[in-house]
Amino acid sequence: MEQKVVEIAVFGAEQVCASCVNLPSSKDTYEWLESAVKRKFPNQPFIFTYIDLFEPIDVEEKKQMIKKIVEEDLFYPVVVIEGKIVGEGNIRLKNVVAELKSYGYKEDSGE
Repeated sequence: MEQKVVEIAVFGAEQVCASCVNLPSSKDTYEWLESAVKRKFPNQPFIFTYIDLFEPIDVEEKKQMIKKIVEEDLFYPVVVIEGKIVGEGNIRLKNVVAELKSYGYKEDSGE
């Protein structure tokens, strides 16, 4: 069975959200998450996307997610995998890994 290529989208902004002052920026979280996921799941396909909450975007599903993040006053960055929010504010790699495993990704045991 062919591996589904999953999109991991990080929604955020240049300015750190007021409740997330001591946390890494959205961009830093995006870069950290991309690196960590690629180490955990080597040689497996992913699409990583960074979406700035305050920049125009033409993709309707991304517009809807931005609207949800703003209306529900979620802490950013917000990590979304295939349309499902898996983390906001202080992102936990454990939650991202668990969601990716549900799509059939196999974690590298390091052997």
